Amino acid sequence: MPLALLALAIGAFGIGTTEFVIMGLLPQVAGDFGVSIPTAGFLVTGYAVGVMLGAPLMTVLGTKIPRKRMLMVLMGFFIVGNLLSAVAPVFAVMLIGRVVASLAHGAFFGIGSVVAAELVAPQKKAGAIAMMFTGLTVANVVGVPLGTLIGQNIGWRVTFAIVAALGVIGLAGIAKLVPDMPKPEGVHLRHEIAAFKNVQVLLAMAMTVLGFGGVFAAITYITPMMTNVAGFAESSVTWLLVLFGLGMVGGNLVGGKFADRALMPMLYVSLGALALVLGLFTVTAHNKFLAAITIALIGALGFATVPPLQKRVLDQASGAPTLASAVNIGAFNAGNALSAWLGGIVISAGLGYTAPNWVGAALAAGALVLAVVSAVLERRTAAPSLVVAGAGQRQAEPVHH
Repeated sequence: MPLALLALAIGAFGIGTTEFVIMGLLPQVAGDFGVSIPTAGFLVTGYAVGVMLGAPLMTVLGTKIPRKRMLMVLMGFFIVGNLLSAVAPVFAVMLIGRVVASLAHGAFFGIGSVVAAELVAPQKKAGAIAMMFTGLTVANVVGVPLGTLIGQNIGWRVTFAIVAALGVIGLAGIAKLVPDMPKPEGVHLRHEIAAFKNVQVLLAMAMTVLGFGGVFAAITYITPMMTNVAGFAESSVTWLLVLFGLGMVGGNLVGGKFADRALMPMLYVSLGALALVLGLFTVTAHNKFLAAITIALIGALGFATVPPLQKRVLDQASGAPTLASAVNIGAFNAGNALSAWLGGIVISAGLGYTAPNWVGAALAAGALVLAVVSAVLERRTAAPSLVVAGAGQRQAEPVHH
């Protein structure tokens, strides 16, 4: 594997850290700015909306300039956004910083996947892409807990300054190690957009929004839930996030292993189990041991949906894989934004810190329903084609007297 993949993985590590670390620091940020925790939750929502909008916008822009240069531009947005968050004098400025940083997210993984695949031999493309995404996975095991620990003991501003420094390292690595690649030829926006006329592409993205949104409904407010309901000390949130990250690593591996073998059954099982576990979290959140196990399960089941959902989108949009891939990453974050907003509403309504778990269970159940609908429509579409093909085959058979 070339060293250029290490530069991409470092960038992915920084992006993954800044996306998730805010959840462990919401009480500190809310306290410093004098806002409520549901209001501080807009830092999660704002980031997610930025990814959702920035993924297609930046990916389309990336078709006009060389990929290496575009990756460097994206890391520039990431660095500026995190520095702005680190020095923000008021809450609104920090929110702007979060949105600026989020613009790099979707396009970095979309374009970075293409670059990673081109850096190696054809038989190693999947491994190269996986190595880049390893940075995102490891961020949830190392970067997020460490960033939370630093934020709680030294200050959350220090956490975002360190994340910005990671971006500088990633930018330098891309500049030094990623080879120059020519601007893609023959890429037309109308071809990319045409893929979204396919109802199966839209259904797959809707499953992404609801499925992973279920995870974020619970995890966005994990700190106040675990400290106020389960009775954990604030310092314990760090190792709880480690459990969540380990669950994500395991779920990602399992989801990737079975997505190629039985994609839709894998989605049925993971989404159904996720809805069930999120519903149970309203009960297990009151017990430290059960809460810890449930958090790991949410991470595992949530990320077990990621490889099959991403593959489902790519399968259904084979004519426009780059834009579809980036937009689906935006769809994950649309789910994050929706669930963080809904979770804040139910908490503000006085339903308690466990109420977002019911929101998450409902979202995951909705994704399961869409998966079933998608499979039924696919079978109905395939059936007439088989009938026509069979009739044509019979017509071509010679007549014997």
